[in-house]
Amino acid sequence: MRPGSLSYFSTLLLLTWLNMLFSQTATWRGQFSGWLSGSPEKTLISKAGFRYVPDVSIKKALNSHLFADAEISLNTQVAGKFKSWENQQFEGKFKPYRLWARLAGNQFEVRIGLQKINFGSAILFRPLMWFDRIDPRDPLKLTDGVYGLLLRYYFHNNANIWLWGLYDNNDLKGWEIAPTEDKGLEFGGRLQLPIFVGEIGFSYHHRRADFSRLPAQVALSNTNLVDENRFAFDAKVDIEIGLWVEASIMQRETNIPFMKYQRMWTIGADYTFGMGNGLTALAEFFSRENSTEIFGAGDRIQLIGSSLNYPIGLLDQLSGIYYYDWTNRDNYLLLNWQRTYDNWLFYLIAFFNPETVHPNQTQTGGNEFSGNGFQLMLVFNH
Repeated sequence: MRPGSLSYFSTLLLLTWLNMLFSQTATWRGQFSGWLSGSPEKTLISKAGFRYVPDVSIKKALNSHLFADAEISLNTQVAGKFKSWENQQFEGKFKPYRLWARLAGNQFEVRIGLQKINFGSAILFRPLMWFDRIDPRDPLKLTDGVYGLLLRYYFHNNANIWLWGLYDNNDLKGWEIAPTEDKGLEFGGRLQLPIFVGEIGFSYHHRRADFSRLPAQVALSNTNLVDENRFAFDAKVDIEIGLWVEASIMQRETNIPFMKYQRMWTIGADYTFGMGNGLTALAEFFSRENSTEIFGAGDRIQLIGSSLNYPIGLLDQLSGIYYYDWTNRDNYLLLNWQRTYDNWLFYLIAFFNPETVHPNQTQTGGNEFSGNGFQLMLVFNH
C-alpha cells in the first residue's frame, strides 16, 4: 500500500495525540512468529521465515465520559523460498501494521488512521470481506489495515451505526479483482440492529475501481475508472445452534457484460457437542456468481466448508478445516495441532490442497497452503 495524504495526516495526528497523552504510561506488547513449510512434491523445506509485530498503545481518560487512545504497530518480516539449496529467494518487509488515534465516549467513537475494519456473520466464506484479507486457516489471523476515518454510534438498545471514509488504499482488498484508483476516495456505512435472539445488519460501500490494472484478457472496458457500489445484508441468531446468513450484491458501471453484477451469499451453522471437552462443529455453504443482470444467471462458483475444533486438556487443541469446490471438483483440507505454554504457542499444520488455489486467492496466506505439505510455526506473545 503506497502512503498517501491521509497516511501522512494520520501520522501527524497520531504524534499530536501521543504528545497529548505523554503523561500516560504506554503499554508495549508484541508477537514474534517463525515458521518452516515443506512439501514432499518440492523440497523438504520449501519456505521459511519470521515476523515480529511490536505494538504500542496509549489510553487516557479525558473526563468521566470521554477518553482518547492511540495504537502504533509495525509488521517486520523476512521470508524465503527454497527450490533447492542452490536456488533460494529471500524478501523482507517493514511497514506500518496499525497506526491510528481514537476519541471515544460512552456511546460513540471516532478513529482515524491505518486500522482494521471488518464486520459480518460468516466465518469461512465471507461476502462482507470488504476491507481485510483474513484467511480462516491462518492461526494468527493477520491482515493489513486500511487508511481511513471510522465513526460509530451505539444506541441504548444495542443498535449501532457505522460511517466510514477511506483514502488512497490501492492494494487489493477482500474479493476485489481490480484495485481502487490512485488517491481514490471510498465511503460507506452500516446499520446493525438487535433482534430477539441475535442481530441483523445492512451495509453499503462505494468506490471507483481502476480497470487499467486488470489482466489484459479481462481489460475490455471502454473506460479505465469504473464506479462500483456494494449492498449487503447479514443476520445471525442463536437458538440452541448458531445460524447465520450473509449476502452481498456488487454493481459496476462497466460495459463488460459478465462484470456488471456480482452476487455472493453464505449460509452457516455451528454447534458445540457435549462430548469430552466439547467438540465444536461448523458448516457453511457459499455461492458467488457474475452476471449481466442483477439476478441473471452467469459464471458461478459454489463451495461448501466445515470445521471441527476439539480441546485436549489445558495445553493442546486439535482443529481441521475442509473445503469442497463444487465447480472445479477440488478438495481442500487443513489439520492443525496447537500446544500452548504460557506466552508460547506451537503449531503443527498438515494441508492437502490443489496446486492452484481457487476459493479466494486474495486471502492472506492463501498460497501458503497450496499443494500438499506441512508447516511448523512457533509464536511468542509478550
